[in-house]
Amino acid sequence: MSNAALSAPTRQRIITAVLQIIGEGGVAALTNRRIAKEAGVSLGSVTYHFETQHDLLRESLLHFVREEARHFTELADQCQTEGIDVEDAASLAGQVACGTALDSAHLAPFELYIHAGRDERMREAASEAFRAYDRLATQILTALGVPDAERLAATTVALVMGLQLRRLATGSPADDLVDALLLLARGAAGQSTEQGLLA
Repeated sequence: MSNAALSAPTRQRIITAVLQIIGEGGVAALTNRRIAKEAGVSLGSVTYHFETQHDLLRESLLHFVREEARHFTELADQCQTEGIDVEDAASLAGQVACGTALDSAHLAPFELYIHAGRDERMREAASEAFRAYDRLATQILTALGVPDAERLAATTVALVMGLQLRRLATGSPADDLVDALLLLARGAAGQSTEQGLLA
C-alpha cells in the first residue's frame, strides 16, 4: 500500500480495500482478515467501522458512486462554462472512458450491482447510486441543450454503463461509446424538432 493510502483515514482505507478485493475476486472473496490486511489496519478496525458486511458493501458502493459523480460533475460544469457542443461532449466522454483504467476497482461496482440483484438489502443503495447517475446525466444533457434531458437520463446511463461493461469484459476501445452517445443525442434533438413541427 502506498504512503498516501496509508495516511488516509481508516474508514476510507477499508472502503478502498473492499473495492479492490471485490474487483479482484468478487463479493465472495471478502473476509475481514483480507480486508484488514489489504487496508493495513487491525482486524478490529474493520468491525469497529462497519458492524456488518452489508454495511460495508453498501458504503463501498455509495463511496464509489459519489467519487464518480464528483468527477463527472466537474465535467458537466466544464460543459456549461466552456459551452461545448454535443460532439465535443461525446468526444470528452470517450476520452474519459479511455483514460479509465480497466482495473479491478472499476469491476467492483458491477459486482456490487449484481450482488444487489441477489440481496434485497443492497437494492436501496443500488437505487441511490443509479439516481445519482441519472441526476448527473440530466445535468450534462441539459447543459448541452438536449431536449427532454430528464426523460433521457436513465437511457443515457444504461447506454454508458452497458458499453463500459462491454469494454471491461472485452478490452475494446471506447470508440463505441462516443458513437452511441452521439446517436442518442442527435436522435433526441431530431425527435424534438419533429415534435415541434407536428405541434
